[in-house]
This record gives sequence, C-alpha cells and structure tokens, in this order.
Amino acid sequence: MSRLEIISQSVNYKNGSFQNLSETPVMAKDSSWLKVIKESLNRPKTIRPSHPLPSVKTDLKNLHSESPEIIWFGHSSYLIHIRGKNILVDPVFSGHASPLPFLIRAFEGTAIYTPNDLPPIDLMILTHNHYDHLDTGTLTQLRDKTSAWCMPLGVSTSIQKLHPTPVTELDWWETLRISDDIEITAAPARHFSGRGLKRGGSLWCSFVLRIFGYTLYLGGDSGYDAHFKAIGEKFGEFDLAILECGQYNASWPLIHMMPEETVQAGIDLRAKWLLPVHWGKFSLANHPWNEPIARAVKKAAALNIPVTTPMIGEPVIINKAYPVKVWWDIH
Repeated sequence: MSRLEIISQSVNYKNGSFQNLSETPVMAKDSSWLKVIKESLNRPKTIRPSHPLPSVKTDLKNLHSESPEIIWFGHSSYLIHIRGKNILVDPVFSGHASPLPFLIRAFEGTAIYTPNDLPPIDLMILTHNHYDHLDTGTLTQLRDKTSAWCMPLGVSTSIQKLHPTPVTELDWWETLRISDDIEITAAPARHFSGRGLKRGGSLWCSFVLRIFGYTLYLGGDSGYDAHFKAIGEKFGEFDLAILECGQYNASWPLIHMMPEETVQAGIDLRAKWLLPVHWGKFSLANHPWNEPIARAVKKAAALNIPVTTPMIGEPVIINKAYPVKVWWDIH
C-alpha cells in the first residue's frame, strides 16, 4: 500500500488534509495575517536576551543512568538516555529555525551542541514537520548514527532525500514496540503541519514513551484542549511531562498554549513533574524571551505543581535530579 493510500485511510485525514479533534483555525477570529505581519515588522527588543545565556556542556557520549536522563538543548530538542539507550526528539542544531539561515537565529550562548556531540541514537522521534522541529541539515548529519526513526503519518516525505531507515510512521493511538522494555505511542495534539505553502499534508503528534518501567509524555506542539485529559486517563500517571511553553500569541491562541495552560495540561496528564520546553533558544513570537518560563513557574507554584527548569545541557534525572534554579532572570 502506498503512503498516500495509508494517509487517506486515516480517520484524521479529511478533505485532503489532516484535521484536529476540535475545530482549530490557525488565526483568531479577531486577528488577521496583515496584523501579524505588521507586528512582525515592529518586534520589541525583549524577544531576545541582551546577554549570552548560561548553559552546561554535558558529555553526552558517556552518559549512564538507570532512570531516564533528559538533556534539553533549548526550544523543543532533547535527548533521553537510560541504560545505554538514547532517544532524540526534534533535534535542531543548525543555529536557526527557518528555511533561510539568516532568519530566526538561535540566541547567543544557546547553540553549544552540535551533531558531533551526540552519541549513537537508538530512536529518532520527530513530532511534526515545522522548521523549528524538523531540521534537515541536522538530520543529515545524524542519519548514519541513527538506528531507527519514528514520526507521524506523512512526515517522512520531508526527509525522503536523506534515505533514513528504518522509518515508522504512526497515526494517533498507534504503538511502535521497540523491545520488551521500550514502546512509543502516538497521541493527539492540537496543531498543524506544513513546510512552505502546503498545510495539513502530514500529521502532528504528541508521544507517550514507556521505557524500562517509566512513562514520559513528549508533547510536541499543541494548543490546549480535552486531549490532554484523555491521554492522562488512558495512560495513567506520567513520571515527567515535557510540554511546550512559548511562542504563543493572542492571534493564534488555539495552536500554542499560554504558559498557564501548559501547567493545566500537566495536571490533566497527571504528571508528577513538568518540564517546559519550546522556549529559550528561538523567537517565533513577540513575547519577552523569558516570559514563558516565568509565567509557567508562577502558575505552577500557585497550584503546587513541581516544575523543573534546567539550563540548556543540564541533566534532569527522574527520581534523582530536578534543576529548579531561576537562571533566566536576566534581560
């Protein structure tokens, strides 16, 4: 069966494109692309830090942890290591998050890791095909050290020139079993896909990773909706939820969460700890660069929700190390 035939049989594919569970216009009713373009031409200076950001250079090739160890690389890229296994999510190491190198540049001090710093990758996970999550330059450099690839339906089209193998594409609620100790399930998200002008040709996902008795939620990009509670009810308590927290705007309130919604999503998922990502490296919206984490931490404190806030490269180790230093309080 061809890829197009598989896609067309998905219950989430209708009228020539993939659809969200709830009606999800990209733009708010009281906004417009003209308004967004005007705002983009007059962006405040606070969208980028005025000084290089602090970071930690961890030796990724010599990690060893009996419980999941997560190394965040800024924005939505991170490595999950446990017992000699390495899983890499949405790696973007090219120094930019756009098709053109001079657009959406990484903040100074954040691009301290390169593909050469990475260990062999047992599983590469791509959540969707947007440029700030799927960087073909990075993936090209990592291809030969990656054993297997997992992504939503249709996403492999964006990397077919790389000839990665083996590739597994999943629809929502489908599961890939890697071994007796590792399986990954694709779950819904509220977002969209597209590179260039075409939208909806591939799916977007969150993922539930069950690994050596631990359960992690890998959020990808998503607006807030009832799917978080449904996932929490279906998969039970998560040891850690990695959720987007940034690049929001009142003009697109349904495809990215406000920081307070990120905290609520963690509650819906029944997560023991929350790790906010999708901030701290690139600016795709007009909010101050450090506002997402400040707002999320404030809301979480009010609700007594544990949040870990590592610097880029600083390990988070389940049941052992949860960095909470307020390192972003610079301008």
